[in-house]
Amino acid sequence: MKRILLPAGGAILATGLLAAGLAGTAAANASGDVASDALAKTQAQAEETLNFWTKSNNAALTQAVAFNPDSLEVEKISRGGGYSADTKPGSSLPIGEEKKVAVKSQNVNMPKTIGKVFFEGRDGKLYYCSGTSVQSQYRNLVATAGHCVYDIAGNDEVVSRWVFVPGYYQGKTPYGVYVGKQAFTHYDFDVYEDFDRDYAFATVYNGIGGSLRQPTKVDRKAYDAFQGEKFVKDTTVSEDEYTKGKLDPATTDYYDVDPGQAEEASGPDFPGAVVDRFEVAKRWYDAAPVGRARGAKFGEPVVENVTRDTYNDYRGPGSKSRDAAGNYIITHYYIQKWYKPGKVARFVRLEFYTVSAALKDVGRLGDNVGGQGVAWNQAPGKVVRTFGYPFGPNPDGSKPYTGVTPKWCYGKTASKVVKIPARKVEEQQSLKCAVTAGYDGGPWLANYSNAKRLGYVTGVTSLIVDLDGNKRYDTITSPIFDGETAAIYKAAAASWSGKLVK
Repeated sequence: MKRILLPAGGAILATGLLAAGLAGTAAANASGDVASDALAKTQAQAEETLNFWTKSNNAALTQAVAFNPDSLEVEKISRGGGYSADTKPGSSLPIGEEKKVAVKSQNVNMPKTIGKVFFEGRDGKLYYCSGTSVQSQYRNLVATAGHCVYDIAGNDEVVSRWVFVPGYYQGKTPYGVYVGKQAFTHYDFDVYEDFDRDYAFATVYNGIGGSLRQPTKVDRKAYDAFQGEKFVKDTTVSEDEYTKGKLDPATTDYYDVDPGQAEEASGPDFPGAVVDRFEVAKRWYDAAPVGRARGAKFGEPVVENVTRDTYNDYRGPGSKSRDAAGNYIITHYYIQKWYKPGKVARFVRLEFYTVSAALKDVGRLGDNVGGQGVAWNQAPGKVVRTFGYPFGPNPDGSKPYTGVTPKWCYGKTASKVVKIPARKVEEQQSLKCAVTAGYDGGPWLANYSNAKRLGYVTGVTSLIVDLDGNKRYDTITSPIFDGETAAIYKAAAASWSGKLVK
């Protein structure tokens, strides 16, 4: 964890456009409050993260589950007084709204900027939260909850394999996958898990899209040498083709045999059991019982007249002898072998494939989906629209949401702050909203334009709570964005990330 010391005037942004949008913040009192941690600071780490989520047709993305609020279960929630701003109100304009145009809007449209944040927890499980693209100098910034970026198990680390997928839908990534590079949050959340500061801003590399995983047929030597994702396809062939292939040095590595399912030892009374003979030495045959049982004698010994060469070459358990006329004789002794038959062996021809990344740089996040503005020190009781992907169950076990599509809530934030001692919450804003896990990290947007699908992020969903005690979540909370939040946002908004595909 690296703590960034800001200059007395706050973080200075290189572009006049963004600097103008961030006016109105006195960040001197926030000096040293910015905590910054690498998510994937090297090309190799970023590529490993991308490969983890996108291999096998984005299989890992479909396996992630909503970050469960049970792990954030809170009790003894109370109302406090009104919120007092620490500095003057301020904001940054949404991407595309730098020159504001008045537009009348009536319909509620989902913003293109929202999506799912995917990560691997310290428990090794795959989770998702919600998040949104926001304004930044390099159009590469995601806002979400702090606990969707920073581990809350008390080990002062970020989660693993963090990516943002805007517009995610059932394994589809319409705008690409954006690997997180660097995370920014308040020092008090990173170190003390103070949920009054449960927010994070993460820079992301350019998005990756197109045909992400492309199989290529190769020879056995190239397949064995390849260190990445690879697989083998097999085709059933005749035993004759298999035999010829295994005898040809040029093709021997391309043929194999699937032994099928092994037979299972059984007794005579087992349904479907069959009996076969099993050759043993004379002394074992003599000791075997008579009757119908595994290991009992299998008929009388079999006497075989053979040639001299066969006699000399025989190395089996039977006994060899010669009669008075000089004939060569081998006597075989069998006992019963009862078993449940397995599957017949299968002869196969092999084809080898490596899977390489046909990666395509789809550009910067903000250029593809836009970015919401960010505002701080906004008065309580302001109308907001919140968005996210709820999926987890209520405390009573009901599951009202699928997590497939985003949902929204609308209303005025409470005039009084909430206090939640279990999470060190002394003042958070709250909104009546009956959602479940997965909504965590979703944006709270003020002045939302339905036509432009843009507004100002004044908070992110932190805790999902049951205020009336009926075992169903009815309220969401958010940290209050203040001057210290603005300083952290400004530091993140001025950070460059770059490309993964050169």
